[in-house]
Amino acid sequence: MEIVRRLGLTPQERGSLSNATCPDIFELSDGSFAVIGTDLTDELDAKLPVGAARADYERIVVITRETLVAARGDIPAR
Repeated sequence: MEIVRRLGLTPQERGSLSNATCPDIFELSDGSFAVIGTDLTDELDAKLPVGAARADYERIVVITRETLVAARGDIPAR
């Protein structure tokens, strides 16, 4: 599996001051997506709405609204 492209703007283009660790979204060669964000699994797991669940190997990762909005134009329709 390979990273094909970034969705949205680079952290620097979004105004990152550290140019280091920032949320990011990538499309992978198999068509899935990888997200760099803050792992808030421990905080949010018990607060998932009815019908939502995660496997033991899955994590709840939070990204900023700005990161997702910047990626909106790059998210494929299908």
